[in-house]
Amino acid sequence: CAGATIDLGCGPGRFVARLVKRGIPALGVDLSATAVEFARRSGAPALRRDIFDRLPGTGRWQTVLLADGNIGLGGDPYRTLRRAHELLRPGGRCVAEFDSDISGIQLQRVRLESSQVIGPWFPWASVGADHACTLAVNAGLELVSLNRVGSRVVAELAAP
Repeated sequence: CAGATIDLGCGPGRFVARLVKRGIPALGVDLSATAVEFARRSGAPALRRDIFDRLPGTGRWQTVLLADGNIGLGGDPYRTLRRAHELLRPGGRCVAEFDSDISGIQLQRVRLESSQVIGPWFPWASVGADHACTLAVNAGLELVSLNRVGSRVVAELAAP
């Protein structure tokens, strides 16, 4: 990530905390109160908000981060990537992780579970790396690169 970064679906804020420690302005956004609490405890500034609600800095972020398959947030990767584009400044980049084990888009309902808590079901989409270019074009972005990082596939998408 380069420049001011917003992490959509930040979870416990591990990426945001690392960016802040490196001196890069960053903000995490997650709908889960527990995730936001963990993020803040780790030193990551984070908001408890739906990524489709009003967010600070809309149209001015240098990087939008969609790690851990978060392009599937809400079960609609097209909408999620269009939202990322709205948040970016001209020339900004979206860094998005895609699934290396599937092809196309697979829609499902998932829930988070631990030994103490079972969360509610919510819509999710898994998106194969083969669909990165199609999604980028649909969102008005350009696919700059698609790279394997360990077991992950990470795309860099540019705003015009």
